[in-house]
Amino acid sequence: MKKSRLLTTCLLAFLIFATTLKAQTIVQLQTGKPTSIRGLSVVDDNVAWISGSRGYIAITRDGGKNWDWTQVKGFEKADFRDIEAFSDKTAVIMSSGTPALVLKTTDGGATWQEKYRNTDTTYFLDAMDFDTPKHGLILGDPIRNKFLLLETNDGGETWNPFKNMPDALTGEAAFAASGTCLRVSNGNILIASGGSNSRLISYSQKKEIWDYSNFPIAHGKASQGAFSVAVGKNNGIMIGGNYEKDKITDSVSVGYIPHPFKLLTETVRQPAGFQSCVEFLNADTFLATGTPGSNITIDGGKTWKQIDSTSYNVCRKAKHGKLVLLAGNGGKIGILKM
Repeated sequence: MKKSRLLTTCLLAFLIFATTLKAQTIVQLQTGKPTSIRGLSVVDDNVAWISGSRGYIAITRDGGKNWDWTQVKGFEKADFRDIEAFSDKTAVIMSSGTPALVLKTTDGGATWQEKYRNTDTTYFLDAMDFDTPKHGLILGDPIRNKFLLLETNDGGETWNPFKNMPDALTGEAAFAASGTCLRVSNGNILIASGGSNSRLISYSQKKEIWDYSNFPIAHGKASQGAFSVAVGKNNGIMIGGNYEKDKITDSVSVGYIPHPFKLLTETVRQPAGFQSCVEFLNADTFLATGTPGSNITIDGGKTWKQIDSTSYNVCRKAKHGKLVLLAGNGGKIGILKM
C-alpha cells in the first residue's frame, strides 16, 4: 500500500514537472537587422531596450510587439555590448573595444551624451549592472592581474575606478556575451569568470573583501568558462561552456548556495550545450540561452530541459513585471511564453 502511494506521488510529480516545462515556449518577434544584439534591459511589461553592434539600439513600448530602431549618430561602428534602462526615456549603453565608451540618453534615444571614453587598448568592457538608479558598475577584462571595475553613483553621469579591484589569475577573463557575467545587488558584487579558470568572484559590501570560489564549469581555453551568473530566491546558477564547440553538454551549468559559496548538488541533466546567459524568473525557475538554443529549469538547476533550438545571446526578465525577452544575432528578438 505504501509503495503504491509512493509510486503514485512520484508519477504525479513527474507529470506536473513535464507539464510545466511543456508550457514554456519561445516566440520569435522579429529578425533581419544587421546587428548582433547582446545588450538587453527589460524595464517592465511594456518597456524594453536592446543594444548591439554597428551602433544599433532599439526600444519597445508595447511589450515587444513593435520596436523603434536607430543607429546612434557618430557611433555607427561601436559595439554596444550592454545596456541598462530605467524608463522609456532614460538608458545607459556601454561599448566594448577601443575606445571604451559609455553613453546616456534622457530623451528616449533621440540624443546620446558621452559620459566616459578611454582610448587605452588594454581597456575592454564586458558588462554593466545597476542595483539602484544611481549606483552601478562596469566590469572590464583584467589589467595587470586585476579585473577592471568602474563605478557610478550618479546614474551613469560620471564613472570612476572602483576602490578595491578583484584579483585575476593568469589567463582569466570575463565574457562580453550577454552583460550578465556581472551582477550587483545591494552593493554586493558577483563576477563569473572564464578562460584559464571558472570562478565565482564575490564582494561583500559589509566586509569590503573579495572571495574567490572555483566551480566545475568547463575551462582551460580562451573559449571556455563561466559566461553568466544569476541569483535566485533559494540559490544561484552559474552557466557557460565552450562557445567554439557549443553542442558539448558537459560541465555547462552549476547551482550554488551563497555564504559561503558551495555547490548545491550535482546537475542531473545539463542544458543542451553552451549557454551565454542565465536569468532568474521566479521560485526555482531559471531560463538560459545560447547558440544551440534555450533551456529552462524549475528545480533550481538540478534538471534542465531544452525548450527551443533557436540561437540567442541574451535573455532578461522585467525588473518590474513578468515580461521575458531574448535577443541575438541578425537583430533577432524573441519572447518567452509561460
